[in-house]
Amino acid sequence: MAFIDGDARTTHISSMSGGLKVSQKGQTLSGFKLAIFAPDDRWFIQGDNRLSWTSQNTYGLGGDTPPADAENLKYDQLRLYETAYRSVAPGLFIGGGININRHTNVRPGAGDPSTFDQDAYVAYTAQHGFNIDRQTSSGTSVSLLFDTRDNAINARRGWLASATYRTFFNGFLGGDSTWQEASVDLRSYRALTRDGRHELAFWFLGDFVTGGTPPYLDLPATAGDSYGRSARGYGEGRYRGNQLMYGEVEYRQTLTRNGLLGFVTFLNTTTIDSDSSTDRLLDTFAPGAGAGLRFLLNKKSRTNLCVDYGWGKQGSHGLYLAIQEAF
Repeated sequence: MAFIDGDARTTHISSMSGGLKVSQKGQTLSGFKLAIFAPDDRWFIQGDNRLSWTSQNTYGLGGDTPPADAENLKYDQLRLYETAYRSVAPGLFIGGGININRHTNVRPGAGDPSTFDQDAYVAYTAQHGFNIDRQTSSGTSVSLLFDTRDNAINARRGWLASATYRTFFNGFLGGDSTWQEASVDLRSYRALTRDGRHELAFWFLGDFVTGGTPPYLDLPATAGDSYGRSARGYGEGRYRGNQLMYGEVEYRQTLTRNGLLGFVTFLNTTTIDSDSSTDRLLDTFAPGAGAGLRFLLNKKSRTNLCVDYGWGKQGSHGLYLAIQEAF
């Protein structure tokens, strides 16, 4: 759902999205995300809330882990990330929030249960003294956001730059360790033609553990952004480590004059390292590429149904369905 809560000349478009998904892998995924601008952009409220009974392949840490090392892990997840921003200048916001990420009922998934003891999750958990069947990170965050995009759902011009510092505390709302994380998100959009039917979009993400020891499933990983749209060509958590940098460029074209149909092509790459690996940031890369179709669902908000197919290295590939653009 998209709406403008105020004068359209001075207020960004707001959006709320939620749903329930059941996959062929036996996963049940539910979530509710919001990005709400108050009249005249005085306040901005951002939320990422999930409740899932799901599974994920796990690998060793770093950017050079082979596909054959995959071990499937099942778990239940509760995620509550809420941030309130206050406008301090045109397009500039300062915010603070609370962050809870809880994984419970962690157990062997598809595959041979006898190999569970060899799982990268089990080895990391034992090394750092975490509970093997439940782990929680809870804490607070401070954020800085600069946003000049013409439309947060499907931007055609402008910039977004954000930086967030999160501190998680042992014992706070069930937290299992004290650790810190810094993340940055940069996006830019450039029209190639006057009619706006040809466009380039650029995206950079950085996610860095700056202190302490996070639980395994809270380490920076591919597709770890709020909407899970980064690193198309790879699955969630395919590469995981203590430091992650990600870049993407996407070419967008509207095929019909009324905007009903469009397509995109994209290139991306991820580099990641780990304190417990010989890999270091920029030593190895996981490139991805792909293309997709766009079907306009709402002309006023420019919301698209997105159908993408991406390829990565070592035979990785995937089909991606979503509402609104990857970034």
